Amino acid sequence: MEKLTPKSFMMHLLNGSALGIVVALVPGALLGELFKALTPYCEPLGMLTQMIGATNAMVGIAVGVAIGYMFKFTPIESISVGLATMAAGGAVRFADGIIQLKGTGDIFTMVFTAGIAVGLIVLLRGKVRGYAILVVPVVSLFVAGALGRLAFPYFIAFSQLLGSWIAHLLTLEQTLMAVLIAIAFACLIVSPVSSVGIATAIHLAGVGSGAANLGICACAFSLAVAGRRVNPLGTCAAHFVGSPKLSMPNIVAKPKLLLPIMLNAALAGVLASLFQIQGTEFSAGFGISGLIGPVNHLKLAGWGAGQLAVSLLVFVIVPVAGAFAVDWLFVNKLKWIAPEDYKIDVS
Repeated sequence: MEKLTPKSFMMHLLNGSALGIVVALVPGALLGELFKALTPYCEPLGMLTQMIGATNAMVGIAVGVAIGYMFKFTPIESISVGLATMAAGGAVRFADGIIQLKGTGDIFTMVFTAGIAVGLIVLLRGKVRGYAILVVPVVSLFVAGALGRLAFPYFIAFSQLLGSWIAHLLTLEQTLMAVLIAIAFACLIVSPVSSVGIATAIHLAGVGSGAANLGICACAFSLAVAGRRVNPLGTCAAHFVGSPKLSMPNIVAKPKLLLPIMLNAALAGVLASLFQIQGTEFSAGFGISGLIGPVNHLKLAGWGAGQLAVSLLVFVIVPVAGAFAVDWLFVNKLKWIAPEDYKIDVS
C-alpha cells in the first residue's frame, strides 16, 4: 500500500466519494424520467423504475467501495467500508421495526464514516492477517458505522444552517436573487453538500428553483467543456448526464476552478429571471440530469413550441456557449487555469 499523507488521504476520500456518487446516480439520471413517463403504457418498466429508486438509495455502498478501491484495499476491506458507510449515511431509516431506504443520504457523513473505516483498517491490517474476514467487517461497522451514525445529525444541522443562509437570498429583487441562487447551487453541486436536500429544506420553488437548476447546468457544462482536453468523452458527459460532483476533488484541490463556473452560473441566473424559468422544491438541485430541470419547467409553463425553444436555449445552448467562453477566458486568455487542473482519474 502506498505511503499516505494527509493530502493523499483526503484526496482518495474525495475521489472515491465522487466516483461512487456518479456511478450510483447515472442509471436514474439516464433513464429515470423516461421510465416514469412510459410505465403507464408498459407495466414491466415499473419494476425498472423501482430498481432505479433503490440504486439511488445505495449511494453509501457505492461511495464506500469506491473509496476502498482508491486506497487499493482488498475486497473484504472495500466491502466493509461500503457497509459502514451505507449504515451511517442516512439513507437507511428505522421506523416501527421497519427498515426503509429513503433518499441518497448525506455525503458529509459518508466521507466522515469512510475516513474512519479506512483509518481503522490501515491500523488493523498488520495485526489481524488471517482473521481479517472476521475482524474487519465487525470493527468497520460497529466503530466507524456507529461514529458516523452519531455524527449524522450534526452534519444535517450544518446543511440546514447553510440552507437558512441561502434562504435569505429569496428576499432579494428577482434578478439579483436568481443570479446569486444560480451561483450558490453551482458551487453546492461540486461540494459534499446535497443541493437537492438544501432546495427541499428551504422550499425552493418558482424562479428560484429554475435558477438553481440553470446554475447547476452551467456548472456541469463548464466542467465538461473545460475537461475535454484531458478526459475521455464519457467522463466529460458524466458531468451533465450524471452529476458535476465527479469533479469535486479537483475543486477542493484547486478552488480557482470555481471562477469560470460562477461566471457562467451568473449568466444562467439572468436567463432564469428573464425567461421566468420555473421549478419546484423537489426538482431544484438536479440541473439537466435526467432532464428533471427542463421537464419540470415545462410542466409548469406549458409544453408549447415557444417554451420548448426557451428550454433548449436556457438549459443547453447558452450554458454550453457560456462554458466555451469562460474556458477560453480563464485557460487561453488569462491563463489562470491549466487544462490539467480538470484531469479526472476514474480508472
